[in-house]
Amino acid sequence: MSPSPNPARPLIPARLRKLIGGLGIMVFLTAYVVIATTLYDYLPDNRAVHLLYFAVVGLGWGLPLMPLMSWMGKADKPVVR
Repeated sequence: MSPSPNPARPLIPARLRKLIGGLGIMVFLTAYVVIATTLYDYLPDNRAVHLLYFAVVGLGWGLPLMPLMSWMGKADKPVVR
């Protein structure tokens, strides 16, 4: 029977969360850029469509990353002795 984790101690330290999150962001953005540029090739040749596409794609990457960035920014809880 393993001991239960102390609720005052975080399971993952802040430095490790930031490392994991940073790597996750880079992987996500790399895939996002590849997919976005691939989809661009299938757009009709219309400036209004391109403008709308780049506005949505340019702003759309932040929404899926918000939970990850929030998780990364959590402060460590103080260790109670």
